[in-house]
Amino acid sequence: MSQSLVDDPAEAALGPARPVEAGPEPDPGRRVDVRRLLRFVMRRPGLLLSVVVLVLVVSASFRPDLFTSQDPLKGVPSRNFRGPSGSHWFGTDELGRDVFSRVVHGAQLSLKATLIAVLVAFVVGGLLGVVAGFAGRWVDDVIMRFVDVLLSVPALFMSLALVTALGYGTVKVAVAVGTAGVAAFARVARAEVLRVRQAVFVEASRASGARWYSVLGRHVLPNAAGPVIVLATLDFGSSVLAVSALSFLGYGAPPPAPEWGTLISDGRNYLANAWWMTALPGLAIAATVLATNRIARALDGEWSRQR
Repeated sequence: MSQSLVDDPAEAALGPARPVEAGPEPDPGRRVDVRRLLRFVMRRPGLLLSVVVLVLVVSASFRPDLFTSQDPLKGVPSRNFRGPSGSHWFGTDELGRDVFSRVVHGAQLSLKATLIAVLVAFVVGGLLGVVAGFAGRWVDDVIMRFVDVLLSVPALFMSLALVTALGYGTVKVAVAVGTAGVAAFARVARAEVLRVRQAVFVEASRASGARWYSVLGRHVLPNAAGPVIVLATLDFGSSVLAVSALSFLGYGAPPPAPEWGTLISDGRNYLANAWWMTALPGLAIAATVLATNRIARALDGEWSRQR
């Protein structure tokens, strides 16, 4: 039989097949991911509002002159206790200082302390969790017993004890808050490393003779980093509250530095006749915390399900 059994009559009728011309290769996903991300955000008004709020707060912390030109430390005694108006959006305080400018400039101090706190918790806690999960055995036991001790103490009490030992100041408050958050990062990082360690591709990499640091850097860390990053986003909001709480108690930057917690503490004595001195800075803190929590919830559940 000269004719092959696999020849298709329809193909024979159409003649010899033409070579398929190679079209342009698709873009490797960056543009598609950006478009998907924009659609994801635009379809959720609450998430979009949270992103806008967080962008405004971060912009105010880096460039406060974009939002106000008034000096947060200079007051006009004749304009004290002025309510919110067009010239003073958040009113004025007991010394005639513009509360809005103090909130805007206070974002720089508060977010600086918050970023340091999250960075300390992320680096130290993540390192402890990775070592415990990857090394295992007695190393895991020793590290996790230390983490259990940290978890047994409430975070705010530990922050108070540490900042009392370290002293007052924005950076010291940040280090105290970050140290109190180490345990949560260590637990999450360890759990993710243990999960990834048992994956098939990790076992295949080990069986092929890859070094332990190659397995850790190329396979374990990239696949275990997602939940830890989400936790960092969530911890950003709780760190804002913790830093503001310590500043409220007087452990932050000394007056007249306009930290958010200090602003609320200064205004609590005038709630009867100047409610805006406490309510509006508190509203800024609440908006920042709620915005970060909404973004973290979107990253943790909604975006991962769509991917």
